Amino acid sequence: MNKKEIYEHLANIYLDASSKSSKKRRGFNTYPKTVRHIIIIGTVLVLGLGSLTTYSHVSNRAPVGQIALFLHQDAAKINFNFDPAKKETFSLNLKHLNLSKYKTLAFAVRKTNPKDIISLRVEFTNRFNERSEIYIKDISSKWADKKIDFKNFAKINNWSQMKELAFSIEEWNAREKSGIVYLDNICVLK
Repeated sequence: MNKKEIYEHLANIYLDASSKSSKKRRGFNTYPKTVRHIIIIGTVLVLGLGSLTTYSHVSNRAPVGQIALFLHQDAAKINFNFDPAKKETFSLNLKHLNLSKYKTLAFAVRKTNPKDIISLRVEFTNRFNERSEIYIKDISSKWADKKIDFKNFAKINNWSQMKELAFSIEEWNAREKSGIVYLDNICVLK
């Protein structure tokens, strides 16, 4: 055998070996387009449904299997400055949402100034302009989960067409004239 024949023989061996190994390694892009789409959609559904059906916060977890409807998942900020304002509010338009099958309002809350004493006003309003509010005292400077039974909103008789949920800091319920209160994972629980 001369040099040329040896090189051709080695090249054939190399090409045969590389084509066999490429057949063994199938990447994601080698699947048909429909199979790739099914895999992607399945993954999104599994991850998405898992996040919608359970309520949890970094510090605590709701009982396993607790059904939650998130009204606002991002952190909300009430930046109050009572010079000259008398009240600062964060409100959610509920768009006539039917909450009659739910029993509890849940959210996480914290203040930025540990020395300040703040009470948070929580108010529901329905389509018939029934309003009911309660006050949450002892707001901590660390995240704390709060759960409020709908029965505490005694002036609301009809939960089937809810109009608004509002969180307020009023001048007479805060020792300091300015500060920040954060809300997170605002949801209702069955």
